[in-house]
Amino acid sequence: MKVVAIVQARMGSTRLPGKVMKPIGGVPMIELLLARLARAREVDQIVVATSIDPRNQVLAEHVRKLGYACEMGSETDVLARYLQAARTHRADVVVRVTGDCPLIDSELVDEVIRGFKASGVDYFSNTSPSTYPDGLDTEVFSMAAFERAAAETSRPHDREHVTPYLRESGRFSQASLQAEENHGTLRWTVDEPADFDVVTAVFAHFAPNIHFSWREVLALQQMRPAIFAANQHLIRNEGASMGTGQKLWKRAKRVIPGGNMLLSKRAEMFLPEQWPAYFSKAKGCTVWDLDGNPYIDMSIMGIGTNTLGYGHPEVDAAVQQTVSAGNMSTFNCPEEVYLAEKLIELHPWADMARFARSGGEANAIAIRIARAASGKDKVAVCGYHGWHDWYLSANLGDDESLAGHLLPGLEPNGVPRNLRGTVFPFNYNNFAELESLVNTHDIGVIKMEVVRNKGPEDNFLHKVRKLATDRGIVLIFDECTSGFRQSFGGLHQLYGVEPDMAMFGKALGNGYAITATIGKREVMEAAQSTFISSTFWTERIGPSAALKTLEVMQRIRSWETITATGLRIRECWQQLADKHGLAIDHWGLPALTGFSFRSDSALAYKTLITQEMLAKGYLGGTSVYVCIDHTPQIVQDYFSALDPVFGLIKECEEGRDVASLLNGPVCHGGFKRLN
Repeated sequence: MKVVAIVQARMGSTRLPGKVMKPIGGVPMIELLLARLARAREVDQIVVATSIDPRNQVLAEHVRKLGYACEMGSETDVLARYLQAARTHRADVVVRVTGDCPLIDSELVDEVIRGFKASGVDYFSNTSPSTYPDGLDTEVFSMAAFERAAAETSRPHDREHVTPYLRESGRFSQASLQAEENHGTLRWTVDEPADFDVVTAVFAHFAPNIHFSWREVLALQQMRPAIFAANQHLIRNEGASMGTGQKLWKRAKRVIPGGNMLLSKRAEMFLPEQWPAYFSKAKGCTVWDLDGNPYIDMSIMGIGTNTLGYGHPEVDAAVQQTVSAGNMSTFNCPEEVYLAEKLIELHPWADMARFARSGGEANAIAIRIARAASGKDKVAVCGYHGWHDWYLSANLGDDESLAGHLLPGLEPNGVPRNLRGTVFPFNYNNFAELESLVNTHDIGVIKMEVVRNKGPEDNFLHKVRKLATDRGIVLIFDECTSGFRQSFGGLHQLYGVEPDMAMFGKALGNGYAITATIGKREVMEAAQSTFISSTFWTERIGPSAALKTLEVMQRIRSWETITATGLRIRECWQQLADKHGLAIDHWGLPALTGFSFRSDSALAYKTLITQEMLAKGYLGGTSVYVCIDHTPQIVQDYFSALDPVFGLIKECEEGRDVASLLNGPVCHGGFKRLN
């Protein structure tokens, strides 16, 4: 019998890229592993199996220079990669070792192989149960059994992790080697930076000897546990149960403060430790994760950016044409003129427009212009208006001034203290509160969302307009979120109230970055008395996408479709709540519809919904940002899947512990520092 040890290794590790070639004491980790494995007397040949990804070329060249065979196969189907290597080198028995185990012990490998030969089983390992330290894993199986397993399973998990079908299908005989004492909680593998630090310290301790035994490492850990402390919190074989996106999110939090660029897209805001986090493609209302799993997006649809659905063909074609023609040059793009004219046509009260690429920028632009036009610094605000200093300065006071406007937990660290007393929040529908601010402070600007979670009462918007007019205050409507969802333009059109300025974003470019600030000439001209300028506000993709998006919206009357769908979703939520005897409150515009459970466990219930719906192929929670691709059939199927989850929540309201149903922590309900 020819015994071939196949070491799977690649440069594209999600959690620690390039780890197999990272130097330990000046020697690449894979070289140390191969040198230690080469002392196994029961092994006839060692082969490294890597993938055809070009990043692995440097690995393959190095392994071959060392005198070992290296086969390059599928990146994702690791089982096929193994099978190819085993067939090429005519293996009768395959020994599986992974490239993240540089402390692999040749004598232990020999012991496992001898156990396989003596037992006569199809599969033999020292991992079932896991009584040896993580990092000594050795699996041995017959080529005949391996060929059969490869032919019988098409499950992605089996293909990625090579041996689950051999171990779990019940179709193969198996046995195992167990340690005299259980050391399965010890971690000597290399998946993350902390692991690499530990293993590097171990090799440094024994240097220049690289052929120390696993028992010597065990003795070192018992004598000097501090060397091993850095990675002991990590979970054994966690990678086998984690998706590629989850692994990448862990990696992201090490190199990006907060993990990403937008709080609302943090995995912890949805389903901590389980959320796929990243997408490979998106179309209509379907999103595919990095592992190719599709999900129907019954959640926030790109934070409300895609009312025409992901990848609308006409909008994308317009963008592709722009890219082909050139996105930037020394000249200006003509599309910004056409877009300004279109927005002014839709809002006859406005005369001029300025463009940016994000909502925060649009809000900052509007405030700068309005302050310049009014000649006053103080601003009254209602609602959420971005992250810039001018807005967060409202939280510089002793009280939580922006509670109810911003996400809870936000601190104004980094905001100059001398901005205190320049921004004053007021509550929606509380005209007396606003009037008091205007009477008490020299307010020059009122900035507000047209609608918060419910509409205006007692002519609130009309009263605000009259107050602003009477006192010479610039009135700004922030429609970055609400625009083009319930009317073809600003939501303020439905209430018959005209501001002095308004901002649009999110839906304006159907996923492409473009925001607009429009206003009356006498206000907007103040932009020329101050400095507002940015290089990438002049790129061409954003305006091109906006023009085509507006064209499609106008033709199909998209705002009517998404409003009707949102109202239907709201109705179905209520029907489910009534069916299961649950109390919920609705909020938001119809096309930005959401609900909350009237319960102290509301956040846990939201997490449970997300967890259970993810398993059923949906991105779901307690809100839906509607797009035209949310067809009646999709909505119906979604509620069929959601029904039993409401049943679980009812059980929890009657005494069942919701924590027992969750596979991880409860989602965040506001800003929290990430570890």
